[in-house]
Amino acid sequence: MGKLDSKVAVITGGSSGMALASAKRFVEEGAYVFITGRKQAALEEAVKLIGRNVTGVRGDAANLDDLDRLFDTVKREKGRIDVLYASAGTGEAVPLGEITEQHFDTTFNLNARGTLFAVQKALPLFNDGGSIFMTGSVASIKGFPGYSVYAASKATLHAFARGWLNELKGRNIRVNVLHPGPIATAMQDQVLTAEAKQMFESLIPRGKMGLPEEIAAAALFLASDDSSFVNGVELSVDGGFSAI
Repeated sequence: MGKLDSKVAVITGGSSGMALASAKRFVEEGAYVFITGRKQAALEEAVKLIGRNVTGVRGDAANLDDLDRLFDTVKREKGRIDVLYASAGTGEAVPLGEITEQHFDTTFNLNARGTLFAVQKALPLFNDGGSIFMTGSVASIKGFPGYSVYAASKATLHAFARGWLNELKGRNIRVNVLHPGPIATAMQDQVLTAEAKQMFESLIPRGKMGLPEEIAAAALFLASDDSSFVNGVELSVDGGFSAI
């Protein structure tokens, strides 16, 4: 018997990296999963990798029409949601003095605004007793040069969680934030130089990056009844990176 038997989960940004690993794990634990991604080819590859009990819906989580299409699909195919993992996000290093309106708007439109409306649009389909969690970042509790806008957009999520869990307590819907540390993903390869990777690894007590599957294990915990008494937390899954 799986930890998510008969559950319906929605994962935004689920076509790659940590979210894809989580979608795969959720299905292995008995869930039916809806994933989103902006690139059709990557989305189709993700669906193929997961293999069963999955629907891919192409869309940008920052686009409200795309979110409507996502939840219309969920309503038509399953009619309910038990777990929402709002994972779609973006980040780019831009130092103070070089921050542009476009950089700020792009970052906040997806990381904060997109997350807000994904949760709000999911609520009419949500079962009481369900679980909502969002991908934050240890950057929001550290001070990395160049990442102030990204960090601020991720820090917003804990403020959301505190307010929403209070509003949703009558329905026993939990709201948490999952803070990954440095994780070896394709996206990381695009934004970090080899020297930056070595620097981050030197700050992790075990001396090497986390794996997407390690984030998926934590996501499963937050999605399942194992975390029934966990509400409003920032769960750092970073190998001790943020603790030292």
